[in-house]
Amino acid sequence: MRLTVHTDYALRVLMFLAANPDKLVTINEIAVRYDISKNHLMKVAQTLSKIGIIKSTRGRAGGLALNMNSDEVNIGDLVQELERKSPLAECFPGGENSCILNNCCNLRSALVKAEQAFFSSLRETTLSDLVQKNHDLLLRLEAV
Repeated sequence: MRLTVHTDYALRVLMFLAANPDKLVTINEIAVRYDISKNHLMKVAQTLSKIGIIKSTRGRAGGLALNMNSDEVNIGDLVQELERKSPLAECFPGGENSCILNNCCNLRSALVKAEQAFFSSLRETTLSDLVQKNHDLLLRLEAV
């Protein structure tokens, strides 16, 4: 399975916010630190805000912050939510199913099982787990 760029960036944003829990972080700070387009990050932030994981404060002194503790953000649940619109194969719900093998193929059931295992494995990880070891080295604002 391959994550969409949107999900990849969402995870990066969350890790950055988790590493900087005591301040509001701007999209520009994240864009500079990770060399990501600000426009793309704005869409990611909007998605994360809509699902309630982050809060966004507008204005001159505004920015982004986690809306919950990092140990409450389950990575498997988050990735599944973000990847919901990107089915693994066309025969999955949400895919444009034009496969002529649809009624006789066993591949779909194998892929469903693999996808479930993927999300199940990720459910063992929280956002806190992702930032613990490399917190200072990789994620602090001072590195910008």
